[in-house]
Amino acid sequence: KWACVPITRDLSALGFDLIATHGTARYLRQNGVDVEAINKVTEGQPHIVDAIINDRIDMVINTTSGARSIGDSQQIRRNSLRRRIPYFTTLSAATGAVGALQELARRTPGVRSLQEYQRLI
Repeated sequence: KWACVPITRDLSALGFDLIATHGTARYLRQNGVDVEAINKVTEGQPHIVDAIINDRIDMVINTTSGARSIGDSQQIRRNSLRRRIPYFTTLSAATGAVGALQELARRTPGVRSLQEYQRLI
């Protein structure tokens, strides 16, 4: 869980409201991250899939371990993909996505030709 703290801090700084399952939320709060707690699928409703279905989620970072978590993640993944919500299963992929969001927040992206990019190399 320690590796998700910088990512969540960055997302919060970008203006995202964060939602995490209870254990992750507790850990993030202990590390100074403001986050709302939500149930896992197996813990009853309302749960994370309900939040996805109700359009409360804009991005999913779902790293799993253990059979129960993997079962929950199938429903999360299926519903995220149906709603075209970006879904990341590794912290390295999420870090890259958050870095791109930070870059977009810093400046407006422009359009260049391939020849212009080639000259930059």
